[in-house]
Amino acid sequence: MEDGLQVALVGYGLAGRVFHAPLIEATPGLRLHTVVSSNADKVHADFADARVAADPGMAFADPAIDLAVIASPNHTHAPLAIAALAAGRHVVVDKPFALDLDEARAMAAAARRADRLLTVFHNRRWDADFLALRALVAAGALGDIAELHSHFDRFRPQVVDRWRERPGPGAGLWLDLGPHLVDQALQLFGLPDAVQADIAIQRESAEVDDFFHVVLRYARLRVVLHAGALVLGAGLRFAVHGTRGSWFKHGLDPQEAALRTGAIPTGDGWGVDTAPGRLLQVDAEGTLREMPSPAPAGDYPAFYAGVRDAISSGAAPPVTLDESLAVMRVLQAGHDSAASGRVVRP
Repeated sequence: MEDGLQVALVGYGLAGRVFHAPLIEATPGLRLHTVVSSNADKVHADFADARVAADPGMAFADPAIDLAVIASPNHTHAPLAIAALAAGRHVVVDKPFALDLDEARAMAAAARRADRLLTVFHNRRWDADFLALRALVAAGALGDIAELHSHFDRFRPQVVDRWRERPGPGAGLWLDLGPHLVDQALQLFGLPDAVQADIAIQRESAEVDDFFHVVLRYARLRVVLHAGALVLGAGLRFAVHGTRGSWFKHGLDPQEAALRTGAIPTGDGWGVDTAPGRLLQVDAEGTLREMPSPAPAGDYPAFYAGVRDAISSGAAPPVTLDESLAVMRVLQAGHDSAASGRVVRP
């Protein structure tokens, strides 16, 4: 028997090649056994020992496979995950978990029937900036939070010919970046009372949404999730305001950029953010002071370590089914709100 849990990775595009394959290979106790791809040369250039299958069903049927990772286009997530679960495999699905809440519920039911792990790759729980924000909130450094602004803006004026930007199920920015921002908000504050969403097309040649401005409403707190494709140079990632102070963060976590260059996701320098946030507080005398901001390192490898431990020893999965479904409830509410022009309760 081969050592460790044997992994079949379905899809070797951006998600599979840049994120999943390197993190799987860097995780002790996991081994990239098979890649489902139509381009064997591309796979073998990176992983010479990996088997390449042309069809996902072949990989799912292989008794050597313990874990299937679905990193294919969004509209295939639900059918492939359900097929893998039916074959007795544990499953990781890249975000979004599904196209809508009905699909997500069907996936969860399939996992329960099969008694297998099903989890979603919400890797940005382990962004350095989000870990810093989580520490600030947990410590009460900002007091009672009144506003959180979470941005993931880019400047991409040209529409690229890829499935994410072509009309069809699963395309568009809300299902691309929305899951990251929604999951982070829910990790901090839980499900909102209501969702108000503006999802739009702004670029002249775009055919699917490339902008969203979504407000999650809590009793007093407002969480603003924002992304656009025509934002140049601002770089705001977080702005958080509370009764004791404010925290600002510019620039993105460095892990994605490092993975794109082929860096190995291990070592003391991995995930270190050289641009920590700015923490402002007012002291008892009313004087504004800038205080040291937490600066933890980002830790994407923690996700697959958590998957390994959940399968091998029954530990809690890094993202639970309930958490996966909660994100889908908010994503669905966002779509419904934007379509109706109304505030929607998730």
